[in-house]
Amino acid sequence: MVVASGGILNAVMARRPSPGSTTTLSVAGLFAGIGGIEAGLHAAGHRTKLLCEIDPAASRVLRSRFPDVETVPDVREIETLKGIDLLAAGFPCQDLSQAGRTAGITGTNSGLVGHVFRLLDAMGRRGPRWVMLENVSFMLHLDKGRAMRHLIDELESRGLSWAYRVVDTRAFGLPQRRHRVILVASRTEDPRSILFTEDDGEPHPSSPGAWCGFYWTEGTRGLGWAEDAVPTLKGGSTIGIPSPPAIWNPRTGAITTPEIRDAERLQGFDADWTLPALTVHGVRKGHRWKLVGNAVSVPVATWVGERFARPGVFAEPVSRALSPGAAWPKAAWGHKGKVHSAEFSKWPVRWRHDHLADFVRYPLSPLSERATAGFLARAKKSTLSFRPEFLGAVERHLERMRQAAVA
Repeated sequence: MVVASGGILNAVMARRPSPGSTTTLSVAGLFAGIGGIEAGLHAAGHRTKLLCEIDPAASRVLRSRFPDVETVPDVREIETLKGIDLLAAGFPCQDLSQAGRTAGITGTNSGLVGHVFRLLDAMGRRGPRWVMLENVSFMLHLDKGRAMRHLIDELESRGLSWAYRVVDTRAFGLPQRRHRVILVASRTEDPRSILFTEDDGEPHPSSPGAWCGFYWTEGTRGLGWAEDAVPTLKGGSTIGIPSPPAIWNPRTGAITTPEIRDAERLQGFDADWTLPALTVHGVRKGHRWKLVGNAVSVPVATWVGERFARPGVFAEPVSRALSPGAAWPKAAWGHKGKVHSAEFSKWPVRWRHDHLADFVRYPLSPLSERATAGFLARAKKSTLSFRPEFLGAVERHLERMRQAAVA
């Protein structure tokens, strides 16, 4: 398979030990977006045979970046899959995320995950060795955990064992605090050998002068605050209005926003990975933010792909049976109705990384006067706690922007 990639992914790959891959899997990627899972699996040595994505702009990116892979638009039109070892699906999160509608696992978009189970039934005994699902960590809490229970019940009713783990993109060399659930299941293999063979523990606090990321669109209930990183990149609005995070430099007081090429890099893609989307009629430039915000971080998929290539030895940590109705933990595994929590952090590894100040490559734009004023007003009315100097820095930035407007 040819993947039109290079740059940032090669740099990230060079920062971790060689996996010594021994097994190559044939992959079908459903709800593929712009190919984050597939690019990561390819970097780990696997082969993608089919990609499915309904968004025309995302599909154009896939055809450009994976030119020799069959691409189909609608999962509902796929009757079965043949010769597949791994069925991967970063299924739609709009109905699951806190930023979305939180309609639940059976919502119009997130309910499409049911086609994963339909295809497993269609393939029967010739089905894949592995299933990999990815989604927002809020799924564990949505509707008192019923969304996760639905997925587990569907997998177990088909005889699959399963394991999941919440992971943080920062663990894989990128300065973006992004928590995602990786769920792996199999009829014949032990999913714990993929997700539960490494743990590096939570990171140490960043230095006082490190750049901090936050969301200027918030300020009443939260900030999405991140030290030496940006918070989770979002998809923006449905009409193509971008939603970049803001970055505060405590040393200079500057409050800025990154551009789309650095957002792509913060997900592990090369700069301008989503540029082919603009060749689709009617697609606005801001739609690239949606494509990037909805993507799976490439190095996360690379790590999982390396474990598929060379499963590890599961050394069980402190583990306990999870009682019915208990909240879902950060990591768990189960089979035939039995659920066990597992004491693992969100950082399975700690790949070498750049500080946010060193990572950003493209020009930063000052946060506008209007955006700054709106954020400051919301923040002052809230009951949130801030670093003592933060709101003062926002006020000074607002004054500079007002002076620049009348200069």
